[in-house]
Amino acid sequence: MNLRRRLHLLALGITIVIILTSFFIFSIAQVVGHSMTPTIEHEQWIITNQLSYLFNEPRRGDVILIDHDGNHYVKRIIGLPNETIEMINQQLYIDGIPYAQRFITDRSSFWTHDIPKTTIPNQSYYVLGDNRIASNDSRYSLGFIDISDIVGRAEFIIYPLSDWKVIH
Repeated sequence: MNLRRRLHLLALGITIVIILTSFFIFSIAQVVGHSMTPTIEHEQWIITNQLSYLFNEPRRGDVILIDHDGNHYVKRIIGLPNETIEMINQQLYIDGIPYAQRFITDRSSFWTHDIPKTTIPNQSYYVLGDNRIASNDSRYSLGFIDISDIVGRAEFIIYPLSDWKVIH
C-alpha cells in the first residue's frame, strides 16, 4: 500500500473517531439566557461530557446539561436523591445542616426567596441556576430532575475563545 493511501485511511480513521467521540462522549451546546451567570454567560458555548455519570453518581455542585421535555437547560445540582433541602434567609440547609455554597461568587445573583422544606425523591436531583433571580429551575417548572434527564456534566466553556475555561 502506498503512502498516499495510508494517509487517506489514517485521515478517514481519525475523522470517524472524532465524529463518534462527539456524538457519544462529548456534546457541544450554546447556553441561551442568563440563569448561570456569572459561571456561564449568555451565548457561550460549552462542552458536556456524556460519559461522566456512567460510572459515578452526579455530585452536589456539578453543572449539568439537562434534557427536560425536549428542551436543554444548564443548571447546578444542589440537592441529591433522598435529601431534604430548605432555604431560609439565603441559607441553604441540607438535611437540617447549613451548607455553604462556595461555587457562587456573585452575591447579587445568589439571592433567592425561601424554599420550603423539600424532600428529593430517589433517582432525582434538585437544581438551581447560579443566577437565582433569573433562573427557571427546580423551584419552578423544571421540578425534580430525574437521573435519566441528565445528558452529562458541563466541563468547559469553549466559545468565545477568549472566555475558554474549565467549569466549576
